Amino acid sequence: MTETALRDRICQLGQSMFARGLTFGSSGNISVRVDDGWLMTPTGATLGTLDPARLSKLDDAGTLVSGDPPTKESVLHLTMYRERPKAGAVVHLHATHSVAVSCLADVDPADVLPPITAYYVMRVGHLPLIPYYPPGDIDLARAVGEMASKHHAVLLANHGPVVAGVSLDDAVQATEELEETAKLFLLLRGQKLNLLSAAQVAQLRDLYPPKI
Repeated sequence: MTETALRDRICQLGQSMFARGLTFGSSGNISVRVDDGWLMTPTGATLGTLDPARLSKLDDAGTLVSGDPPTKESVLHLTMYRERPKAGAVVHLHATHSVAVSCLADVDPADVLPPITAYYVMRVGHLPLIPYYPPGDIDLARAVGEMASKHHAVLLANHGPVVAGVSLDDAVQATEELEETAKLFLLLRGQKLNLLSAAQVAQLRDLYPPKI
């Protein structure tokens, strides 16, 4: 896909997620790897009204070369790319149900959401919880970097998910699956759950090994 097409796709998917309530205000950010660096959504931008021409263009060193200044979470995105060489895109949202789960005190920090559905296992897999740091903090990026080599999706405590994918569409779909699973998890809290068994999870991972 050309850079022009990628710019348009970022804006299309940003608008789609905004319209469906997966992000709001100026929250959330998207990045895509290109041949000579990265495209990122600008700081303070609303994903519902992105302008392809104003997207931030960063070079291989992470320096802004054109467009508006990048999201303050740019170091978070670059950390994910460094630890996951196959990543073609990264999506970070403040989606309501995912953030709600990130605020719970009784989740397993090693794997926040249980295997409720097959598609969650296939598209997300394991989801570690990253301790709270302020947005844009370098220590937040370091904490994500410690997990990113083993996990393409992480959940930031009191903040939201960060998901890498081999393509932008893959990253968005995985993020959406994570949000829907978080919603199910909250709806089912207090109920006796029929989760996928360890054998069923293993079978899914054999049939659909992660692309990233």
